[in-house]
Amino acid sequence: MGPLLATAAPDETQGLAAWGKIAGVLQHPRCLNCHQQTSPLQGDVPRPHVPFAVRGADGTGTGAMRCGVCHKDFGNDPMSGTPGAPHWRLAPVSMVWQGLSSAELCALLKDPKRNGGRGGDALVEHMKVEPLVLWGWAPGTGRKPVPLAHGDFMTLMHQWVTGGMACPK
Repeated sequence: MGPLLATAAPDETQGLAAWGKIAGVLQHPRCLNCHQQTSPLQGDVPRPHVPFAVRGADGTGTGAMRCGVCHKDFGNDPMSGTPGAPHWRLAPVSMVWQGLSSAELCALLKDPKRNGGRGGDALVEHMKVEPLVLWGWAPGTGRKPVPLAHGDFMTLMHQWVTGGMACPK
């Protein structure tokens, strides 16, 4: 058996190429529907949430219109078709992605002041295990998952982080 070849860490160019594919996932309606300022959207072609719902102080709705009333922790409800995952909610206001360019989204995602205090490794872990993130790959009957397999997405996240978390100009 020959010597094992060491694989070099991705460089900035490879990291930037990985980001281009990552952005395609993060800018998919499956993610953007909940990365909203005031009200969630729904559907593969985003439209207002029915029934109308608003963020509320904690991102989980207001009054009787709290996210958890319909969106259960156990996952997608096969009877009603209502999606669900543990602690269903809108993304924090600091993580509103709607309308951001790829460069703006990249800058936001790598900024610990706006991404929940996460460095690169913590971002990778978040994308790997967070139930609300994982729901994007298993959104239930009649919904399109994000446009890249989760394993491939995780490989790209790792390449982006180890490549220095480069952002487009």
